[in-house]
Parts: sequence; structure tokens; C-alpha cells
Amino acid sequence: MSGPSVAQRPVPILMYHSVARTPARAAYGLSVSPEAFDEQMRLLDGFGFTPVTAEQLAAAWRAGRPLPPKPVLITFDDGYEGVHRYALPTLLEHGFTATLFASTGWLRGAHETGGALDLMLSWDQVRELAAAGLEIGGHSHTHPQLDQLTDDRLWFEVQHCREVLAAELDHPPVSFAYPYGYSSRRVRGAVRTAGFGVSLAVGNTLAARRQGPYALERVTVRRTTGIADFERLVEGRGLGRHFAGDRALTKGYAVVRRSRRVVRKVIEARV
Repeated sequence: MSGPSVAQRPVPILMYHSVARTPARAAYGLSVSPEAFDEQMRLLDGFGFTPVTAEQLAAAWRAGRPLPPKPVLITFDDGYEGVHRYALPTLLEHGFTATLFASTGWLRGAHETGGALDLMLSWDQVRELAAAGLEIGGHSHTHPQLDQLTDDRLWFEVQHCREVLAAELDHPPVSFAYPYGYSSRRVRGAVRTAGFGVSLAVGNTLAARRQGPYALERVTVRRTTGIADFERLVEGRGLGRHFAGDRALTKGYAVVRRSRRVVRKVIEARV
């Protein structure tokens, strides 16, 4: 029996955050060193992977168009300055594209709200990333847990993020990533209604077309991801075992978040 066609095969979507030698303590666990990032990109190149953006993947799956034989998505969340300082030169060296999901209120400049975990990109740097061929997507305005917000606050976080990106980059973003990976049917509906065409969660498994355009899953790359682990991630081998601890924590915290949401709804109904 033949396997799925290239267009239907699962795709690794790599989730990075900070790329830095000495990140802030709060950003350390989900950071990678510039040297590790360089080694990981050399592996992708040597293994024949072709990076695509979130917009390109969604468009291909939506229209049934072919993808490269070994597609991969390289994504960065939040908008840390090291993406420009360290990751961009390496990406350009290999002719790679990527997608940056920006929390617009965390970036340095006119829309800054505070709350960022480390040094963030400026808007000029974001524009330079876009000019270099990276896709710039949305990641909310202030990086909250979207599934815990009221309807009004949820809409502001999603829509205002899109409006700021459209104003700063002269075109609206197509893709979105949920802060912390948390979403719900209500959150996914808000993202879709705001005009985003694709959105990414976490899940720590390979992305597949059947997940739908508003719940594509990613695998986490962190400070402790060695090159052998990285190879297994992009090949989709042993993901359940590698991320067993993450999934247990996620399931437990999901119960807590649902309980908090129920309590909030009761309080809101009494006000």
C-alpha cells in the first residue's frame, strides 16, 4: 500500500523563541544559542529540507497544491531581538525563509506596553526581517492566555495586533500563533473572524492537513535540545516519548484553565 502523497504528509513546524548567548532568566528555557541554531540550520540544509512560511503551507494545503519534497516551517514567537541579530544571518546563509509571530505590544516602539521577557525587536528590525523574505504574523498584542479573556478583551488582543502589523508593514498579516499555544473554539473563531487565514498551536507533534488551518501543531525547540534530539524532531521520530512530560503538564493545566474560565463566567454573569 502506498503512503500519503507529498502534499498530504505531515510537516515539521519548529517553534523557536529567543536566539541569544545570554538570554534573560525568564527567556532562558525556550532559548537556543546562536551556535546551536546554526548547527540546526546546517542539519536541515544537509538533509534536504526546504523551509516554507505558514502562509505558503496553508495556501498549498487549502488549494491542494504540491509542496517541496521535504518542507519544514521555522517559526519564532514573541519577537526577540536575537532573531534579527543572530538568526537572520544564518537563515540568509542557507537561503531559508521563516515566520516570525510578533506580540505587537512587546516590540520596542510606539505600541510598546511593557511586559516583555527580554530585549525585543524594534519595528525597523521587523521591517528588515520582512524585507529579507520572512513572513511576519500575529501573536496577540500583550501575550495573554487568550482562552481566559472576556470576549471584548479577546477581540482587542487579536484585532489590534492585526491592525498594528498592517499599519507598520503596509499589508495585513495572514498567519497567527496562539500565545502559550492555548486556544479554544471561541479563540479560533475570533482569529478567523479577524481575518487571519491560518493559526498555529503547539501540540509537539508534526502538523497535518487534517488538523485544520486554525490548529496546526508545532514542536518545541529549547535550550536543552541537542542536535540528535533535533534530528529526531524534524524527522518526526519518538515525539511522544520526547515530549511526554510536556503533554502531562499541558493536560493538567488545561483542567485548571477550564475551571478558571467557568469561575470568571459566573462572576461576569453576576456583575
